Amino acid sequence: MNERIDLSLEQQFSIRAFEAQVDHMSLEQAQHFLKEIYRQMMLKENMYQNFLKHQWGIEPGPAFE
Repeated sequence: MNERIDLSLEQQFSIRAFEAQVDHMSLEQAQHFLKEIYRQMMLKENMYQNFLKHQWGIEPGPAFE
């Protein structure tokens, strides 16, 4: 698995915009923002795991009523 994965031009632009936004934050704002991003990353990971379990037939999908 030595394949290099690059970011698209759009993703690179998004990173630059994000950097500019963070550069203008106070330390307290940046800490709060970082904590929130980490929480959202964990939720995203859980969502992917649940989708894969459902797709592979390991667990039933969510029941929507």
